[in-house]
Amino acid sequence: MILLDGLATSKQIKQEIAAEVRQLQAQGHRVPHLAAVLIGENGASLTYVNAKVKACEEVGFQSTLVQRSADISEVDLLKLVDELNNNPDIDGYIIQLPLPKHINEHRVLLAIHPEKDVDGFHPENVGRMALGLPCYLPATPAGILELLKRYQVPTAGKHCVVIGRSHIVGLPMSILLQRNANPGNCTVTITHSKTTNLPELCREADIIVAALGKPEFLTADMVKEGAAVIDVGITRVPDSSKKSGFRLAGDVDFAGVSPKCSFITPVPGGVGPMTIVSLLMNTLEACKRRI
Repeated sequence: MILLDGLATSKQIKQEIAAEVRQLQAQGHRVPHLAAVLIGENGASLTYVNAKVKACEEVGFQSTLVQRSADISEVDLLKLVDELNNNPDIDGYIIQLPLPKHINEHRVLLAIHPEKDVDGFHPENVGRMALGLPCYLPATPAGILELLKRYQVPTAGKHCVVIGRSHIVGLPMSILLQRNANPGNCTVTITHSKTTNLPELCREADIIVAALGKPEFLTADMVKEGAAVIDVGITRVPDSSKKSGFRLAGDVDFAGVSPKCSFITPVPGGVGPMTIVSLLMNTLEACKRRI
């Protein structure tokens, strides 16, 4: 069993990005600039945004954190989006999700200019991804692809089962793994809450991408020998033995599943760090497009 170490891989990619940033500076260009918009005081969202800001510092990017209270109106948030769209100093930006319930998330994401949509959520980028055209890939699927590529996980001709059909992970993952590329050329089955024979489908899979948000859902009896398993989930599970009162669990029962795998991602330290580094890669690309 080979552990797909997202922490070590992301560190290597950050070094590569930092070297490219230094090269841009040596050529007289400005450094990439990423902005993050945080609405409200959601603890998990703040943690994620702070991690992204720290990552920017590590690679030499400029970063801006824009915070607004949870009672901001949709109109005012859309005005802020328009300002970021038209700010020449910012190469790309993200709107940290989820947004407060009184704000139409879809309307806000549609307002982001596709050229600054480094999260890869805008329909134009999603459409270009589906057609195999240059675009910003969604950060988590892009990070998974990079792990598969760098660890040389075989994908061509393999049967991949994706558990979860979200627009953020499941759906784009299914598109990317079936494309004529490396990694890719999989036969993909996408499953969801209405799938009736999920355990049987998983047992047929050479590759499983678990992205449904249910801790330790995928168990050993659902995985065949030699499968590659990508665990996208991360959930805080109560644990009185921990000082924090909780432990982090993925969608996969790692202890039970890992002995059967050829490759597997850990939680934490697998897909998570790769998501952040993919956002940096998109921002670097956005900056280079504007030179």
